[in-house]
Amino acid sequence: MAKQIVNDEEKNKQVKVQILHAAKHLFSKKGYDGTTVRQICEEAKVSLALVSYHFGGKENVFYALFEPLRESFMTTEYDLSDSLEALKEFCKRFILYRHEEHELINILQQEIVMNSPRIGMLKDVFLPSWEQLRVILLACMEQKTIHFPSVDLAIDFIMGTLMYSYHNSFLNRGSLDLTSEEIADYAVRFLLQGLIDPELKSRKSSL
Repeated sequence: MAKQIVNDEEKNKQVKVQILHAAKHLFSKKGYDGTTVRQICEEAKVSLALVSYHFGGKENVFYALFEPLRESFMTTEYDLSDSLEALKEFCKRFILYRHEEHELINILQQEIVMNSPRIGMLKDVFLPSWEQLRVILLACMEQKTIHFPSVDLAIDFIMGTLMYSYHNSFLNRGSLDLTSEEIADYAVRFLLQGLIDPELKSRKSSL
């Protein structure tokens, strides 16, 4: 009897994974409104009833997709005693996650750009990252490891770079023969160069 319960639990877990995987792919490709429960079930190769049974509907499937992202970014802490290193770590970690979960970040990006009715329910997904970055940048400015006129503007520029998709075949016509680690390193170097105001840097070096 106990073995049967374990088998049933494993089966239910696998079905939920199949549904979430299918939904993530379809939401990324077609958007939330362009995806139906039937399409999710067909992609996941499960019956319609199983979506209702495990999630209660499409909206709950959508929110369940972001649970790993919540856990990943809400539990991360950075050592602000070395603010520049914290900034590098934050950016690199975000880019690597962006590559690993590009469909999920695509969905989040769509929701933010469209200011969708679901965005309020996703604030706890993306706002912690924005706030982490703000704290790191304030520490950088206090320690004078970067020079930039506005923290808010810096956040906009940084998050714009971090959330950009390198998997967009329409925009990226050529193939990038680079690993995720290499792309992350290049992006971090690019961002750090931009966060040092050339005038302030030259003025400081002339003192």
